[in-house]
Amino acid sequence: MDNSSIGNSSERLSTRDQAAAWDAQAPTFDEAPDHGLRDPLVRRAWRALLADLLPAAPARVADLGCGTGTLAALLAGDGYVVDGLDLSGEMVRLAREKTAALPDVSVTCADAARPPLSPGTYDVVLSRHVLWALPDPADVLARWVALLAPGGRLVLIEGSWWTGAGLTAAQTTALVASTGREAELRPLEDPALWGGPIRDERYAVVSAG
Repeated sequence: MDNSSIGNSSERLSTRDQAAAWDAQAPTFDEAPDHGLRDPLVRRAWRALLADLLPAAPARVADLGCGTGTLAALLAGDGYVVDGLDLSGEMVRLAREKTAALPDVSVTCADAARPPLSPGTYDVVLSRHVLWALPDPADVLARWVALLAPGGRLVLIEGSWWTGAGLTAAQTTALVASTGREAELRPLEDPALWGGPIRDERYAVVSAG
């Protein structure tokens, strides 16, 4: 997602309006280095990060708010079984095109806040720059945790951006703790992940069962 254009006002938008807003961003979404991962160096950095944060393939991953499917495609290409979903029909269309030739990956148009996925069946619930944009994030996290199989892992990649949008690391860690799970914080300051230097707080919070 473009982390500055919609901002925290997204919590005041209807689901339909949020979908329309992301639909409008879909054609240019992958132009951001960390969205499309078109630069081999950025792509390599994300592959290494995910290999470090996730259990080994062929773990089953729910990619919630998958956007144009870049991470879903990256993971499926590395042998993971991936179910992606996104609220935006245009994002889903592009994600399906991106993952069409890959095995063991599906993409569904649905609300990440209420994912229509089978509880207790995922080794990983992964979300990148999505939780900040959802109303009632504590309730959302409870639904996401319910998707995890015993020993499953919650992986949240979030940020608090210079625009004022987002969640701080302390806020996200507290939200995960509110579900009764431990949270491990990992700053993501490497410019290679973002295509250049950053001036805001970007991080991952990992909660292993």
